[in-house]
Amino acid sequence: MDKRRDIKNSNRDSTNDYRHHQKSDRSHIDGVISLDKLGLEKVYVQAKRWQGSLGRPDLQAFYGALAGQRAKRGVFITTSSFTQQALEFANSVEGMVLIDGSRLVNLMIDHEVGVTSKTIHMPKVDGDYFDEEA
Repeated sequence: MDKRRDIKNSNRDSTNDYRHHQKSDRSHIDGVISLDKLGLEKVYVQAKRWQGSLGRPDLQAFYGALAGQRAKRGVFITTSSFTQQALEFANSVEGMVLIDGSRLVNLMIDHEVGVTSKTIHMPKVDGDYFDEEA
């Protein structure tokens, strides 16, 4: 899955702009979304395709990376889940949004990113059609 392509596609009809962040192994930032054309309002993104739960140390590293960028907003996305300690940490700091696998799937469906929709025709028997006249 190409995270950059999916985020770009999700913003194709908006004024937002996504830029993949060229990172070192320690930057903990995968991308930056500009909320305006001038790039004055930015959201920093960390995305993890993970099997187990992400813990507080993962969020602390991301929060440190946000501080290093003087960022006001960050979104941490995972295909798995967050530990209770991670959730508590995120609630104790400002500007950090967590998206776990379940919420990610719902957002993808709501915004039709990476999914396809199909209308299904469900016939229903009309009971009145078979009623006998007295």
